[in-house]
Amino acid sequence: MYYSPNVPDYQAEMWAGALTGGRIDYHPLWPVDENTTPKEVQSLLARMFVQGPKVQTAVNAYLVNTGRQLVLIDAGAAKLFGPSLGYVVDNLKAAGYDPAQVDVVLITHLHGDHVNGLVADGKPVFPNAEIWSAQADTDFWLNPEVAAKAPKDAQPFFKMAQDAAAPYQKAGRWKSFKADEEIVPGIASVAAPGHTPGHSGYLLASGDRKLLIWGDIVHNHAVQFVRPQVAIEFDVDKKQAVATRKKLLARVAKEKLMVAGMHLPFPGIGHVRAEGKGYAWVPVEFGPIRD
Repeated sequence: MYYSPNVPDYQAEMWAGALTGGRIDYHPLWPVDENTTPKEVQSLLARMFVQGPKVQTAVNAYLVNTGRQLVLIDAGAAKLFGPSLGYVVDNLKAAGYDPAQVDVVLITHLHGDHVNGLVADGKPVFPNAEIWSAQADTDFWLNPEVAAKAPKDAQPFFKMAQDAAAPYQKAGRWKSFKADEEIVPGIASVAAPGHTPGHSGYLLASGDRKLLIWGDIVHNHAVQFVRPQVAIEFDVDKKQAVATRKKLLARVAKEKLMVAGMHLPFPGIGHVRAEGKGYAWVPVEFGPIRD
Protein backbone atom coordinates (compact mmCIF):
# COMPACT_ATOMS: atom_id res chain seq x y z
CA MET A 1 0.00 0.00 0.00
CA TYR A 2 0.95 3.60 -0.44
CA TYR A 3 0.91 5.82 2.61
CA SER A 4 1.21 9.55 3.13
CA PRO A 5 2.13 10.54 6.68
CA ASN A 6 0.27 13.34 8.40
CA VAL A 7 3.04 15.80 7.60
CA PRO A 8 2.87 19.27 6.03
CA ASP A 9 1.93 19.25 2.35
CA TYR A 10 4.81 21.56 1.43
CA GLN A 11 2.43 24.38 0.55
CA ALA A 12 0.58 22.14 -1.91
CA GLU A 13 3.16 22.58 -4.70
CA MET A 14 5.36 19.87 -3.18
CA TRP A 15 4.42 16.68 -1.39
CA ALA A 16 6.25 13.54 -0.36
CA GLY A 17 4.97 10.04 0.33
CA ALA A 18 6.54 6.83 1.55
CA LEU A 19 6.59 3.66 -0.54
CA THR A 20 7.32 0.41 1.22
CA GLY A 21 9.69 -1.85 -0.65
CA GLY A 22 9.18 -4.66 1.86
CA ARG A 23 11.45 -5.88 4.60
CA ILE A 24 14.63 -7.84 5.15
CA ASP A 25 15.40 -10.05 8.15
CA TYR A 26 18.81 -10.27 9.78
CA HIS A 27 20.45 -11.56 12.93
CA PRO A 28 20.10 -8.97 15.72
CA LEU A 29 23.79 -9.09 16.65
CA TRP A 30 25.09 -7.78 13.33
CA PRO A 31 25.51 -4.18 14.60
CA VAL A 32 27.97 -5.31 17.27
CA ASP A 33 31.39 -3.67 17.03
CA GLU A 34 34.03 -2.44 19.46
CA ASN A 35 31.62 0.25 20.72
CA THR A 36 29.05 -2.18 22.10
CA THR A 37 28.57 -5.76 23.27
CA PRO A 38 26.11 -8.55 22.40
CA LYS A 39 24.55 -8.18 25.84
CA GLU A 40 23.99 -4.45 25.35
CA VAL A 41 22.49 -4.98 21.90
CA GLN A 42 20.09 -7.58 23.27
CA SER A 43 19.12 -5.19 26.06
CA LEU A 44 18.49 -2.32 23.62
CA LEU A 45 16.41 -4.57 21.37
CA ALA A 46 14.36 -5.82 24.32
CA ARG A 47 13.82 -2.22 25.46
CA MET A 48 12.02 -1.58 22.15
CA PHE A 49 10.15 -4.93 22.34
CA VAL A 50 12.14 -6.26 19.41
CA GLN A 51 12.65 -10.01 19.59
CA GLY A 52 14.93 -12.46 17.80
CA PRO A 53 16.32 -14.80 16.69
CA LYS A 54 16.03 -12.54 13.65
CA VAL A 55 14.70 -9.01 13.48
CA GLN A 56 13.42 -7.12 10.48
CA THR A 57 14.31 -3.82 8.94
CA ALA A 58 12.22 -1.90 6.46
CA VAL A 59 13.37 -0.98 2.98
CA ASN A 60 11.67 2.31 2.16
CA ALA A 61 11.62 4.63 -0.84
CA TYR A 62 10.07 8.07 -1.17
CA LEU A 63 8.02 9.61 -3.95
CA VAL A 64 8.12 13.38 -4.26
CA ASN A 65 6.03 15.65 -6.47
CA THR A 66 7.80 19.00 -6.63
CA GLY A 67 4.94 20.59 -8.54
CA ARG A 68 7.01 20.34 -11.71
CA GLN A 69 8.64 16.93 -11.58
CA LEU A 70 7.93 13.49 -10.17
CA VAL A 71 10.97 12.36 -8.21
CA LEU A 72 11.66 8.95 -6.69
CA ILE A 73 14.29 8.69 -3.97
CA ASP A 74 15.82 5.20 -4.11
CA ALA A 75 14.36 2.30 -6.06
CA GLY A 76 14.43 -0.53 -3.55
CA ALA A 77 15.88 -4.01 -3.80
CA ALA A 78 13.80 -5.77 -6.47
CA LYS A 79 13.75 -9.51 -5.71
CA LEU A 80 17.49 -10.14 -5.57
CA PHE A 81 17.44 -10.43 -1.75
CA GLY A 82 14.34 -12.58 -1.53
CA PRO A 83 10.53 -12.51 -1.80
CA SER A 84 9.98 -10.19 1.18
CA LEU A 85 11.41 -7.32 -0.88
CA GLY A 86 10.85 -5.77 -4.29
CA TYR A 87 7.58 -3.88 -3.87
CA VAL A 88 8.53 -0.27 -4.64
CA VAL A 89 7.18 -0.34 -8.21
CA ASP A 90 4.05 -2.25 -7.15
CA ASN A 91 3.29 0.41 -4.58
CA LEU A 92 4.16 3.22 -6.97
CA LYS A 93 1.48 1.82 -9.27
CA ALA A 94 -0.93 1.36 -6.37
CA ALA A 95 -0.49 5.07 -5.69
CA GLY A 96 -1.72 5.77 -9.21
CA TYR A 97 1.56 6.34 -11.04
CA ASP A 98 3.33 4.57 -13.85
CA PRO A 99 7.14 4.16 -13.71
CA ALA A 100 7.32 5.96 -17.06
CA GLN A 101 5.99 9.09 -15.33
CA VAL A 102 9.02 9.36 -13.03
CA ASP A 103 11.25 12.20 -14.19
CA VAL A 104 14.15 11.79 -11.78
CA VAL A 105 15.43 9.03 -9.50
CA LEU A 106 17.78 10.22 -6.76
CA ILE A 107 19.95 7.47 -5.29
CA THR A 108 21.21 7.75 -1.71
CA HIS A 109 23.97 5.23 -2.44
CA LEU A 110 24.69 2.30 -4.72
CA HIS A 111 23.99 -0.67 -2.45
CA GLY A 112 21.73 -3.27 -4.01
CA ASP A 113 18.79 -2.71 -1.70
CA HIS A 114 18.60 0.85 -3.04
CA VAL A 115 19.34 0.35 -6.76
CA ASN A 116 18.32 -3.19 -7.78
CA GLY A 117 14.83 -1.86 -8.46
CA LEU A 118 16.14 0.37 -11.25
CA VAL A 119 16.21 -2.56 -13.70
CA ALA A 120 14.19 -5.62 -14.65
CA ASP A 121 15.65 -8.23 -16.98
CA GLY A 122 18.42 -5.81 -17.84
CA LYS A 123 16.02 -3.08 -18.97
CA PRO A 124 15.31 0.26 -17.27
CA VAL A 125 12.24 0.26 -15.06
CA PHE A 126 12.06 4.07 -15.28
CA PRO A 127 12.62 4.61 -19.02
CA ASN A 128 12.12 8.39 -19.01
CA ALA A 129 14.00 9.21 -15.81
CA GLU A 130 17.42 10.66 -15.20
CA ILE A 131 19.23 8.78 -12.44
CA TRP A 132 21.40 10.82 -10.09
CA SER A 133 24.14 9.43 -7.86
CA ALA A 134 26.95 11.12 -5.95
CA GLN A 135 30.16 11.24 -7.98
CA ALA A 136 32.07 9.54 -5.16
CA ASP A 137 29.73 6.52 -5.24
CA THR A 138 29.77 6.37 -9.03
CA ASP A 139 33.59 6.46 -9.01
CA PHE A 140 33.72 3.68 -6.42
CA TRP A 141 30.97 1.19 -7.29
CA LEU A 142 30.98 1.60 -11.07
CA ASN A 143 34.75 1.55 -11.52
CA PRO A 144 35.93 -1.87 -12.84
CA GLU A 145 39.41 -1.35 -11.41
CA VAL A 146 38.08 -0.68 -7.90
CA ALA A 147 35.74 -3.66 -8.19
CA ALA A 148 38.55 -5.95 -9.29
CA LYS A 149 40.58 -5.07 -6.19
CA ALA A 150 37.68 -5.53 -3.78
CA PRO A 151 37.45 -8.59 -1.49
CA LYS A 152 35.72 -11.58 -3.03
CA ASP A 153 32.71 -11.34 -0.71
CA ALA A 154 32.19 -7.73 -1.82
CA GLN A 155 32.19 -8.51 -5.55
CA PRO A 156 28.41 -9.17 -5.76
CA PHE A 157 27.70 -5.68 -4.41
CA PHE A 158 29.76 -4.10 -7.17
CA LYS A 159 28.01 -6.22 -9.79
CA MET A 160 24.57 -5.19 -8.52
CA ALA A 161 25.48 -1.52 -8.79
CA GLN A 162 26.98 -1.95 -12.26
CA ASP A 163 24.02 -3.97 -13.56
CA ALA A 164 21.58 -1.36 -12.20
CA ALA A 165 23.43 1.53 -13.82
CA ALA A 166 24.25 -0.06 -17.18
CA PRO A 167 21.06 0.61 -19.20
CA TYR A 168 20.85 4.19 -17.96
CA GLN A 169 24.52 4.82 -18.74
CA LYS A 170 23.96 3.44 -22.22
CA ALA A 171 21.02 5.79 -22.71
CA GLY A 172 22.94 8.79 -21.35
CA ARG A 173 20.57 9.07 -18.39
CA TRP A 174 23.05 8.38 -15.58
CA LYS A 175 24.10 11.63 -13.93
CA SER A 176 26.42 12.45 -11.03
CA PHE A 177 26.73 15.31 -8.58
CA LYS A 178 29.66 16.29 -6.39
CA ALA A 179 28.15 17.18 -2.98
CA ASP A 180 25.57 19.49 -1.42
CA GLU A 181 24.07 20.50 -4.76
CA GLU A 182 20.50 21.36 -5.70
CA ILE A 183 19.60 18.54 -8.10
CA VAL A 184 16.08 19.68 -8.96
CA PRO A 185 14.31 22.80 -7.71
CA GLY A 186 13.47 22.25 -4.06
CA ILE A 187 15.65 19.18 -3.54
CA ALA A 188 19.35 19.42 -2.63
CA SER A 189 21.84 16.67 -1.89
CA VAL A 190 23.38 16.47 1.59
CA ALA A 191 26.75 14.74 1.78
CA ALA A 192 26.70 11.94 4.38
CA PRO A 193 29.77 9.80 3.63
CA GLY A 194 30.97 6.75 5.50
CA HIS A 195 28.37 4.09 4.88
CA THR A 196 29.59 4.38 1.28
CA PRO A 197 32.01 6.96 -0.14
CA GLY A 198 29.23 9.04 -1.69
CA HIS A 199 26.34 8.21 0.62
CA SER A 200 23.95 11.17 0.46
CA GLY A 201 20.74 12.46 1.91
CA TYR A 202 18.30 14.79 0.18
CA LEU A 203 16.83 17.92 1.72
CA LEU A 204 13.37 18.85 0.49
CA ALA A 205 12.42 22.48 1.01
CA SER A 206 9.27 24.42 0.24
CA GLY A 207 8.95 27.79 1.92
CA ASP A 208 9.94 27.32 5.54
CA ARG A 209 9.10 23.61 5.54
CA LYS A 210 11.83 21.00 5.21
CA LEU A 211 12.25 17.24 5.16
CA LEU A 212 15.63 15.48 5.18
CA ILE A 213 15.56 12.04 3.58
CA TRP A 214 18.78 10.72 5.04
CA GLY A 215 19.24 7.27 3.48
CA ASP A 216 21.07 4.79 5.70
CA ILE A 217 22.15 7.01 8.59
CA VAL A 218 20.38 4.56 10.92
CA HIS A 219 19.91 0.86 10.17
CA ASN A 220 18.78 -0.38 13.55
CA HIS A 221 16.48 2.09 15.31
CA ALA A 222 16.65 0.20 18.60
CA VAL A 223 20.44 0.45 18.78
CA GLN A 224 21.83 3.37 16.81
CA PHE A 225 19.70 6.22 18.16
CA VAL A 226 20.67 5.37 21.72
CA ARG A 227 24.23 4.42 20.74
CA PRO A 228 25.11 6.44 17.60
CA GLN A 229 28.73 5.34 17.97
CA VAL A 230 27.79 1.80 16.87
CA ALA A 231 28.77 1.03 13.27
CA ILE A 232 27.61 -1.86 11.09
CA GLU A 233 29.46 -4.37 8.97
CA PHE A 234 28.23 -2.83 5.71
CA ASP A 235 29.88 0.56 6.36
CA VAL A 236 32.73 1.10 3.92
CA ASP A 237 34.38 3.48 6.41
CA LYS A 238 33.03 2.81 9.90
CA LYS A 239 34.80 5.71 11.59
CA GLN A 240 33.47 8.19 9.05
CA ALA A 241 29.98 6.66 9.13
CA VAL A 242 29.83 7.12 12.91
CA ALA A 243 31.06 10.71 12.66
CA THR A 244 28.46 11.46 9.98
CA ARG A 245 25.66 9.90 12.04
CA LYS A 246 26.61 11.90 15.14
CA LYS A 247 26.79 15.11 13.13
CA LEU A 248 23.43 14.64 11.41
CA LEU A 249 21.62 13.48 14.54
CA ALA A 250 22.84 16.56 16.39
CA ARG A 251 21.73 18.78 13.51
CA VAL A 252 18.23 17.38 13.05
CA ALA A 253 17.58 17.33 16.79
CA LYS A 254 18.71 20.94 17.20
CA GLU A 255 16.84 22.20 14.13
CA LYS A 256 13.80 19.96 14.79
CA LEU A 257 13.99 18.84 11.18
CA MET A 258 11.57 16.20 10.01
CA VAL A 259 13.55 13.26 8.66
CA ALA A 260 12.95 10.08 6.71
CA GLY A 261 15.12 6.97 6.57
CA MET A 262 15.22 3.97 4.30
CA HIS A 263 15.63 1.46 7.13
CA LEU A 264 13.45 3.03 9.80
CA PRO A 265 10.11 1.31 10.55
CA PHE A 266 7.69 2.20 7.76
CA PRO A 267 6.92 4.91 6.79
CA GLY A 268 10.26 5.88 8.34
CA ILE A 269 9.31 9.52 8.84
CA GLY A 270 9.51 11.46 12.10
CA HIS A 271 11.67 13.58 14.36
CA VAL A 272 14.78 12.98 16.44
CA ARG A 273 14.92 14.09 20.07
CA ALA A 274 18.10 14.38 22.14
CA GLU A 275 17.84 12.02 25.10
CA GLY A 276 20.57 11.35 27.63
CA LYS A 277 23.85 10.75 25.85
CA GLY A 278 22.05 9.68 22.70
CA TYR A 279 18.81 10.27 20.88
CA ALA A 280 15.24 9.01 20.60
CA TRP A 281 13.15 8.38 17.50
CA VAL A 282 9.71 10.02 17.40
CA PRO A 283 7.73 8.61 14.44
CA VAL A 284 4.91 10.54 12.82
CA GLU A 285 1.34 9.32 12.82
CA PHE A 286 0.19 8.16 9.43
CA GLY A 287 -2.71 6.56 7.67
CA PRO A 288 -3.51 5.09 4.25
CA ILE A 289 -4.78 7.30 1.46
CA ARG A 290 -7.99 5.91 0.01
CA ASP A 291 -10.00 6.85 -3.06
